[in-house]
Amino acid sequence: MPKPLAVEDLYKCCDQNVFAFTTTEELPEAVEIIGQARALRAIDFGLNLVDSQGFNIFILGENGTGKLTTIKSLLAEKAVGEPVPPDWCYVYNFKDPDIPLAISLPPGSAFIFHKDMQELIRILKVEIPKVFESKEYEKQKSKILEEFQKKQKDLFASLEEEARGKGFSIRKTVSGLMIVPVKKSGEPLTEEEYESLEGGIKTKVDEIGKLLQEKLNDIAREVREAEKNVKDLLSKLEKDVVLSAVGHYMEELKNKYQENEKIVSYLADVTEDVLGHIEDFKAQEEQSPPLPFMKMQRPEPTFTRYTINILVNNQDTKGAPCIYESNPTFFNLIGRLEYRFQYGMATTDFSMIKAGALHKANGGYLVINVLDLLKSMFSYDVLKRAIQNREIKLEDVLEQYRMISTATLRPEAIPLKVKVILMGTPYLYYLLYNLDEEYRELFKVKADFDNRMECTEETIQKYAAFVGHCCKKENLMPFDRSGVAKIVEYGSRLAGHQKKLSSKFSDVADVIRESNYWAGKAGSTIVKAEHVEKAINEKVYRTNRIEERLQEMILEGTLIIDTEGAKVGQVNGLAVLDMGDYSFGKPSRITAKTYAGKAGVINIERETKMSGKIHEKAILILTHFIGSMYARKKAITFTASITFEQLYDMVEGDSATCAELYVILSSLAGIPLKQHIAVTGSMDQNGDVQPIGGVNEKIEGFFELCKMRGLDGTQGVVIPGKNVHNLMLKKEVVDAVRDGKFSIYPIDRVEEGLEIFTGMPVGERKEDGTFPEGTLHSLVMKRLEEITESFKEKKDKDKEENNS
Repeated sequence: MPKPLAVEDLYKCCDQNVFAFTTTEELPEAVEIIGQARALRAIDFGLNLVDSQGFNIFILGENGTGKLTTIKSLLAEKAVGEPVPPDWCYVYNFKDPDIPLAISLPPGSAFIFHKDMQELIRILKVEIPKVFESKEYEKQKSKILEEFQKKQKDLFASLEEEARGKGFSIRKTVSGLMIVPVKKSGEPLTEEEYESLEGGIKTKVDEIGKLLQEKLNDIAREVREAEKNVKDLLSKLEKDVVLSAVGHYMEELKNKYQENEKIVSYLADVTEDVLGHIEDFKAQEEQSPPLPFMKMQRPEPTFTRYTINILVNNQDTKGAPCIYESNPTFFNLIGRLEYRFQYGMATTDFSMIKAGALHKANGGYLVINVLDLLKSMFSYDVLKRAIQNREIKLEDVLEQYRMISTATLRPEAIPLKVKVILMGTPYLYYLLYNLDEEYRELFKVKADFDNRMECTEETIQKYAAFVGHCCKKENLMPFDRSGVAKIVEYGSRLAGHQKKLSSKFSDVADVIRESNYWAGKAGSTIVKAEHVEKAINEKVYRTNRIEERLQEMILEGTLIIDTEGAKVGQVNGLAVLDMGDYSFGKPSRITAKTYAGKAGVINIERETKMSGKIHEKAILILTHFIGSMYARKKAITFTASITFEQLYDMVEGDSATCAELYVILSSLAGIPLKQHIAVTGSMDQNGDVQPIGGVNEKIEGFFELCKMRGLDGTQGVVIPGKNVHNLMLKKEVVDAVRDGKFSIYPIDRVEEGLEIFTGMPVGERKEDGTFPEGTLHSLVMKRLEEITESFKEKKDKDKEENNS
């Protein structure tokens, strides 16, 4: 019979003498990343492979393993030594206003360019009105107008003289200037006087009038041409005087930004536009309203088209930008085009283009939580498109869903050079990898964060450094060596392994903070081991209400679990209930009944569709084990029904395979099983016991029940031998084992467990295939032969009756 485990096998204590400090106050504040060598190498590879397309990084791991903290630390260290990316701004496109131009400038220059353009607008507003009020301008303008008026006067005077000599005069009418015949007194002929003229005279008057009218029309055309020339001369004069006043400012700006062709071209367009809109800069006269009480608001000219929309300003950036986008919506990623509502109309312009995370991270690094990215509509697609095309293109995401296309701005795309780092769970990583082919080409670097690490002296010292770092960072009380040792032990419990430590530092940090609280409640200035134990126990107490309720139901007899005596075909199995924030062990009563028949092992949970696929597989495994053990030479026939009593939920997993085998063999042999011992363990077809999960919770769950009913030294749990290294049991369980009140038995073969439960030898197969008398196997074999023989006799009898 297997021996129970020694106390040393149940819990691995951390020797506090390995620490050279008295309290964590003596430790340096800086702490390196612990236990993630594989992930760190992957991240280092991905960050340094800059120019290759698609080598973006996906950091996967469980929550609390320090993914965000790690990448922030690595990026802060790497980015500071990299060049600062250029600034970006949008300017008005004078050739195509619907497509604002994107201009790149050296870091910090966009703001200077913005200031320069603001100063230019201010100068234009001041200097242009001045120049039109100058005497020189008025003199030149008057000269042009006087020349025109003189020419006009001369033309009309010569024609008037000629017409007067021929008895005609130039008169103004509603339809314009007309040639009309006049009397000697200078008065125009009336219609009656004209009609009374003799035929020859009348004809001559018509001919002369027609000739003079043609000359008048020619003069009118010449005057209109002269007026057009005057306007051109005045326009040229205005442009010349404006250029003479502000042209040198334009030239200074062009010379200042001569290395940037786009800015030089833009400034040339600005100059041309200013000269084309000189009226906007002139002093506007106040128009008197038609009625005294109706004061009309004069529309003010806008100079927005000359402003600079700074999209990205890296003036104060040190090194490459590192952007952590916590809300990666479509607009937060690629930017947005804002609108202004006025009089029920939505208007916009290039100055209302706002930057997104991709703009800000351009030339640096962008970190996004992949779950947040996938939850936001269109965000994942636009991110992939930006990475593939290497450009940021501002789009109207809802345009494709509208019935009618609306006119809006389509800003020029900005070249993109960014290292994108996604963070998420392994589930999301493999989901994207297997379902999205584009994802594989865009995120080729996998940084896998493990949830546990090796427990060595080096990692223990790093754990201590982490405790000290948390204390100093959050202004907590220092831990002494015993407190740190207890934190290390808690890390092993979280990892579920004596030789491992948990790398879920968020959970470890929570215990550090809670321990600090309980130390303060106790009036201590140093956090010690008892304070850490108090914090762990209180954390359990806050979350174990359901566990206590189930224990109450067992004590009341509502849930029937026997912990005394022995019963045929009944054993106490162990399961783990995971509530999310807390998991605990729960004993389950497993029973079996055997009788004559040929149905084999009937899984009642399967028949009622309450069994999972892994559990169904386990039933088939133990069925084949029974067949290989007892039907090597001749067939056996029997029926066994097996079930989890008072279980009203799904059954999944194979950790009850040993227990299910034991109850079937107990029922067949008629040998009772001890009820004060529980069992957990999987098995294979050869009868070897396989490890299971949640071994600590299962042992503690049965121990709590036995403790409430009273420990008498006979209670215990049978576990797989390969799970011994997973044991990190509570102190009260270890103390009970030390005092001989509770036992834990490791087994490697199913026969070892049968000996513990029955107290009798199982028996080894002899050369002739039989088992020694008085052993469990021989009793099972005998019972199976009886069932098979009786079934055969019944079959023969039925056959004879059918023949007769």
